[in-house]
Amino acid sequence: MTSPLIITIDGPAASGKGTLARRLADKFGLAHLDTGRLYRATGLAMLETGGDPADPIAAEKAAQNLDFSRLGDPRLRQEDVARAASLVAAIPAVRAALLEAQRRFAHHPPPVNSEPAIGAVLDGRDIGTVVCPDANVKLFLVASVESRAKRRVKELRESGAAAIYNDVLQDMRERDARDSERQVAPLSAAPDAVIIDTTLLDADQVFEQASELIARHGARPR
Repeated sequence: MTSPLIITIDGPAASGKGTLARRLADKFGLAHLDTGRLYRATGLAMLETGGDPADPIAAEKAAQNLDFSRLGDPRLRQEDVARAASLVAAIPAVRAALLEAQRRFAHHPPPVNSEPAIGAVLDGRDIGTVVCPDANVKLFLVASVESRAKRRVKELRESGAAAIYNDVLQDMRERDARDSERQVAPLSAAPDAVIIDTTLLDADQVFEQASELIARHGARPR
């Protein structure tokens, strides 16, 4: 392949896009970027300094100075950080500050296990529509908000955090509204995206469907 294979996976919170992206990356030798972590890291930076995540000036500065080595910080999974991420992600200047970094990753993916990557898989909310509208394969995962809330509660409890279903459900509904209604890069499926409803599917079934689509573009398992 003379140019990298670019896969985008978009969808609302807890739709399964992160799990799918990691598995596809491992199978096909793709570099993986969880773009939501960029916004979570920006939100965490705001919380650490006692700033208001909805403050556009402070949030833009945090995004511009983001330390990418912090993308593995386990605190990024906390619910207060997720809420802060949703707020900073609605700020146009923050999205602009992080946009170019995401595009560089997609078009110039870093090596995978010391071997050249054949491409990149990015998951987020506006990857197929804004970040990489030229992607080879665009996936958009959906699921009922109730099923997504159950998944998030399970995930939180397994990590040792306390989680109440009704609270998580309400927070997810509010986050969905912010993501879908923001003026810049709202959550929506690209016209040429393949939509997969994961409500009644397990992770293996979603993985099989996505793998078949990617294989059609010449990718082979490593």
